[in-house]
Amino acid sequence: MSTTESTDDPPAPSGSTDWTAVQASPDFQQLRKRLRGFVFPVTAGFLAWYLLYVLLASYAPDFMATPVLGNINIGLIFGLLQFVSTFAITITYIRFADRKLDPLSSKIRDEIEGGSR
Repeated sequence: MSTTESTDDPPAPSGSTDWTAVQASPDFQQLRKRLRGFVFPVTAGFLAWYLLYVLLASYAPDFMATPVLGNINIGLIFGLLQFVSTFAITITYIRFADRKLDPLSSKIRDEIEGGSR
């Protein structure tokens, strides 16, 4: 156990933010809904794609060894596409966050910081 952990929550100082109220606010719930609406399906899709790759490598080695161009086979292409899909997900998430998450999180932060001033 680290020295920073405690089983008892310290009392909130007067004038501090009520985080429970922030968490219950409609904006925070919307932010959470948007994040989950992106993260869960994309994670499931990527894991299915990765599982397909592993299963094909394990149970269909002849298919994965099919030559495409010289020494390049389907297994190598699928393996490289794993990296490509990772970068694509990253870029998509950045764009999604810029358009959907950041404006709402900035609004919430402004309300919190503005309310505590």
